[in-house]
Amino acid sequence: MRQTLDFLLNDWLKVETLNQRERFADHSLETFGAVLDTSERIAREKFAPFNRLVDTEEPHFDGAKVHLPAATKAAMDAFVESGLLAAAQDYDLGGMQLPCVIEMAAKTFFSKASVALSGYPMLTKGNANLLMAHGTDKQREVFAANEFSGRWFGTMCLSEPQAGSSLSDIATRAEPDGEDELGPRYRLKGNKMWISGGEHELSENIIHLVLAKIPGPDGKTLPGTKGISLFIVPKHLVNGDAQLTGERNDVSLAGLNHKLGYRGTTNCLLNFGEGRFKPGGKAGAVGYLVGQPGDGLKCMFHMMNEARIGVGLGAVMLGYAGYEASLEYARQRPQGRPIGPSGKDSSQPQRPIIEHADVRRMLLAQKSYVEGGLALSLFCARLVDEEHTGDAASAAEAKLLLEVLTPIAKSWPSEWCLEANSLAIQVLGGYGYTRDFPVEQHWRDNRLNMIHEGTHGIQGLDLLGRKVVMNGGSALMALAGRINATVQLALQQPALAEQANQLAAAMARVGRATKAAWATGNPEEALANATLYLQAFGHLVLAWVWLDLSLCATGENAFARGKRAAAKYFFAYELPKLAAWLEPVERREGLCREIEDGCF
Repeated sequence: MRQTLDFLLNDWLKVETLNQRERFADHSLETFGAVLDTSERIAREKFAPFNRLVDTEEPHFDGAKVHLPAATKAAMDAFVESGLLAAAQDYDLGGMQLPCVIEMAAKTFFSKASVALSGYPMLTKGNANLLMAHGTDKQREVFAANEFSGRWFGTMCLSEPQAGSSLSDIATRAEPDGEDELGPRYRLKGNKMWISGGEHELSENIIHLVLAKIPGPDGKTLPGTKGISLFIVPKHLVNGDAQLTGERNDVSLAGLNHKLGYRGTTNCLLNFGEGRFKPGGKAGAVGYLVGQPGDGLKCMFHMMNEARIGVGLGAVMLGYAGYEASLEYARQRPQGRPIGPSGKDSSQPQRPIIEHADVRRMLLAQKSYVEGGLALSLFCARLVDEEHTGDAASAAEAKLLLEVLTPIAKSWPSEWCLEANSLAIQVLGGYGYTRDFPVEQHWRDNRLNMIHEGTHGIQGLDLLGRKVVMNGGSALMALAGRINATVQLALQQPALAEQANQLAAAMARVGRATKAAWATGNPEEALANATLYLQAFGHLVLAWVWLDLSLCATGENAFARGKRAAAKYFFAYELPKLAAWLEPVERREGLCREIEDGCF
């Protein structure tokens, strides 16, 4: 994997050019390489050996505290000690001022080694980054700084038992409770469901970011999302000097959710304000307002968009782990013999299964999914750097591209790198279905990624309902410009001209489907097949990525030929699926929208 990672960073994304910018001027390819080396070593030594352990010895709650394997604490301590939690932050925050693309590349090793263990630092970084963007100076100093140092960990608390993805229906309330140096203070009461990292003993404190509604003078909350605000709710109360006051906040664990996969990360139902603890002598979880009342979702989306790219990368690396395991197995497992004109010769030795065309098909499919998905994730991270440190025109283009690519960066790997995991099981045959090999756990861990941080259906609605049509389609046009630039370069190379024409035709087809979906202006009609549109759009983006990679993968060594073979596979076997997906979108097929409940 490291060779592919270096190729993507150095040859394709040319990360060394970032060092010409003031923020990254102290860095070089050598410092970038050192960060990757350190990450690879910690992941290999502290995460990977315990991935099966944290799956089989999942968290349990004894009514007072959550118990985790000791290896979980050791892994977190090693991660914290490395300084990677603050890797992209300013020097005065203890950071390294690394580009986002290098920070994301470093994350690949941890996600591949144990995606469940890597969930704790991912959530903590996202939490702290949100506070850096939307918190007050004091909130950044007290909460974000201590999360970046690893002293405290963080969560995001959105969903409720009665309101999963429908955040407008949350019922958690926040009543005003005065103000202190940490900001306007409120008392929260309600329940939050599916909270990853919501309870543990891995850090001194847990900083929850909680969505809740502030009631008006009549005691009622505003309906919909406009009434949602965001609050910092620490597990243990702290003062303005970032010291624990010794008082436990009114946040308690109601129970753990026992999951198909991702078992090494605690997943919790949390009760806020039930009165089990009484800070200041009364019930109600103490929380501090972030930003302005009613701006909760606006603030939280800062964390959610970052988390969506992170989820996509986690899905990629689970797919990558399965690909490598099945590739190794296919090279070693003898089974079957060549078929000659007279059939099989049983006197001949068996050959490794990698020599069978169908096994190679499954391996090529995995390679095209996971390496393409990795390229997409890193490209999005590179866009984040461009948005933050590029010139005005480049930053504006990067922002538009991120708008339209974030749903793809989250959803496409979650679907197709899960398919890679399924193919890895198939390559191993019966052994793949056992716990003697890791590929079944990879599949179980990865199955979550199509659900959390916005389900597939939600990503499709976001893409077709908002991203491609906003501002007159400016984001879609920005992407089309990038795709057309790649097409023009590829047309100049005879070996790539056919793929270039395929990609141009696919881009035109997506454009026609977008217009056809919205031809009546009726959102119910336009969005009924949004998930199919999402799948087609994702394959368009990945075909573009693979064609762009092919322009860089020059030479006749096995590495370069492998990249071009994966691209050729994607264009021959995957891109043709786009037409079938778009047909129902174009005709605004109404079957799924119109069928009656009783017909099922």
